[in-house]
Amino acid sequence: MKNKLEAIRKQQGIKQEELAEALEVSRQTICSLENGRYNPSIILAFKLARYFKLSIEDIFEYEEEGNNCPPGKGGLIH
Repeated sequence: MKNKLEAIRKQQGIKQEELAEALEVSRQTICSLENGRYNPSIILAFKLARYFKLSIEDIFEYEEEGNNCPPGKGGLIH
């Protein structure tokens, strides 16, 4: 999953350590998120969105593999 976390954090002048402390995670977790080595839990994704006053979609970009559904359908049964 791609994300804009590092760019958003730097744009607001926040250090990894500060963000980690505010979200009650380790600095290594923030580093791993920014480098794409770790996908957040849904709870952490919500915490990040609330912290930055953004939507989850503003921070994270979900790319489905092999989904041929039309845009907006997401493979869900309606």
